[in-house]
Amino acid sequence: MNKIKSQGRSRAQESSNAIERLYITMRHLFNRGFYKPMGVSGETLREALLTLRPEIYGTIASEKVELNGLMYVMDRLPVGIEECRFINLTSDEGYANSHFKPIVPPKRRRNCYRIDEEQMNIEVTRGRSEIYDILTHLTFLFIESHKIMKRVVINEDGSVNRDWKKLEAAIKKSDLDQTEIEVALSHTANILGRTFDEVRRVHPLFSTAAHPNRFFQIIYFLGKLAIDEAVNNNKRIVTFSPVLRERLGHHIHGEIWANRIKNCLIEHNLYHRDLHIISANMHSVMNTLYAPIALADACKEKSMFKVYEELSDTKNKALRAKVEQTALENGMLFLPDESGTNIDVQIFDTAKIQDINSKISANKDHAPVIIVMDYAFGEQAYETMDELLKPFKKEDSLHYMPVKSISIMGKAGILEGGKGDIMIPKAHLFEGTADNYPFHNELTRSDLEGNDIAIVDGAMITVLGTSLQNKDILKFFYDSTWNVVGLEMEGAHYQKAIQAASKLRGNISEEVKVRYAYYASDNPLETGSTLASGGLGTTGVKPTYLITEKIIEQIFK
Repeated sequence: MNKIKSQGRSRAQESSNAIERLYITMRHLFNRGFYKPMGVSGETLREALLTLRPEIYGTIASEKVELNGLMYVMDRLPVGIEECRFINLTSDEGYANSHFKPIVPPKRRRNCYRIDEEQMNIEVTRGRSEIYDILTHLTFLFIESHKIMKRVVINEDGSVNRDWKKLEAAIKKSDLDQTEIEVALSHTANILGRTFDEVRRVHPLFSTAAHPNRFFQIIYFLGKLAIDEAVNNNKRIVTFSPVLRERLGHHIHGEIWANRIKNCLIEHNLYHRDLHIISANMHSVMNTLYAPIALADACKEKSMFKVYEELSDTKNKALRAKVEQTALENGMLFLPDESGTNIDVQIFDTAKIQDINSKISANKDHAPVIIVMDYAFGEQAYETMDELLKPFKKEDSLHYMPVKSISIMGKAGILEGGKGDIMIPKAHLFEGTADNYPFHNELTRSDLEGNDIAIVDGAMITVLGTSLQNKDILKFFYDSTWNVVGLEMEGAHYQKAIQAASKLRGNISEEVKVRYAYYASDNPLETGSTLASGGLGTTGVKPTYLITEKIIEQIFK
């Protein structure tokens, strides 16, 4: 008798399905207006995340509390969120004009407000990607909190073990000496299912100047609220404000942001000149154009990359200020964000730079104008680029943007190589859909080779969120004929806006030149090389400036 062949699903298929369920569930919960993350309404989200087991969240599926993932998440959520039972996602609704002080997470530019001891408001102005980011981080946080609860509650009436009582006593003390800290670490290690050495090493990484023992506070309040949920059924609740639900997807912030840039160009008589848009950080283009002038003596003694490295060090505030002042006096306009997009903008009139910088050589009447926009976040890339490329309406007439090139540079996860390597995409694939965007990239491998940096080219996946990636899906893409070399969050969204503006709507020329290049911030296929393992340090300086110099060189050709 023939045996029936089992058609079991691979881990990559299970993971792909889990991402799809997360995506659909989060949109459903948003439309519903509220949910309880550890209740029935949050069950699908929890199950999908546990099925997916993203690399960034480490050992989320084990009984031990995940420390690297916890640190990654707490850097992206407001200080004090572990104490709050009510988390309210809002639009920009005027809290900036109140007595509430904004709390800005260290690694995410978003304003948050502590309303009272139980409620935290998180302002969402960067589109759906920001909501996916927040909800997945919160789900991880609450799953970890229930691990703590299960390790300390010893019976149904809510009695807790000795380790928890000792941690609670340590939390109530305003100042702990070294001996008391190590005693508390010992009890915390038991609570987390981790070794004393693991906990001792991670403790200072959570510290702030105001809260040197913040690690204990985070663990205690996560456990306290989880115990309250389990024993007294006081569930934590995430809500979405009516204004946020009404505004999302209408490009309100993007339109205000783009119109301000266009008004500035008109005001300074730059709108008619050749425009070149660059999505990058707020220092690399400015430093490339002006550091050779502002720091001429240093540039004679050291290599330019060494000078860039010094400028990238936050300790060298005087050097940075000198370059910025030189820029502002010689053709740079700076537009700090006032729209809620959290995207600052620099505008460079290169006609005012060429007399003092040998890199620049162009007819002054036709000297290019460079618009540098700070990094967008996920789907926000479509909103901002779409609005920026639209013609400006004034006195019943349309003024089209003379955009000659659009360059996108940034960080991405690499699938073949390590931190600091460079990826040159030939297409963007939008994860979870059949959408793909092939394009002609003006930047090539040969442009960047010969600088002791590994360079790969191929397709890039645009993902829903870096926090949702796992090795199984990435390995599938890496091994398949898709020829995927890396992953990031904005590429497909940018390209969708560029193609619509140039090929369909006629907002900009069909001949617009496009450049994409990314440097590797992590390798999610390598254990210990994910984003949760820490930042790039100075490793990212050379690839950043190498890409920047090549983009500027091509603009002036």
